[in-house]
Amino acid sequence: MIVTIARVIDPARFLEVFTTVGGEKRREHGCRRAQVFFDPDDAHRAWCVFDWDAKDYEGFLADPEISAIARQLGIQAPPVHICAAADLDA
Repeated sequence: MIVTIARVIDPARFLEVFTTVGGEKRREHGCRRAQVFFDPDDAHRAWCVFDWDAKDYEGFLADPEISAIARQLGIQAPPVHICAAADLDA
C-alpha cells in the first residue's frame, strides 16, 4: 500500500484527471486500486491510497510523462509519501 498527501488547486479538476489520464498511467505501472480522500478541514488537501507494489510505484514516478500529468492534476507541490506508523493484523 502506498499513501500520499498533496495540495491541489481545484479538487474537482484533480478528480477528473486522477480518474482518467492518471488512472490509465497508474494501471500501466501495475497499480491495482486507488482511493482519494479530501481532508474534511481542507478540501484542497488530497489523501491518495494506492494498492501498489513499491517497485512499480518507483517505475511510475520515473515515467517521463508524470510531470505533465501532475500539472494537469493541479498539484501545488510534489506529493508527500506517508509511511505507516504501525502494521497490525486487526
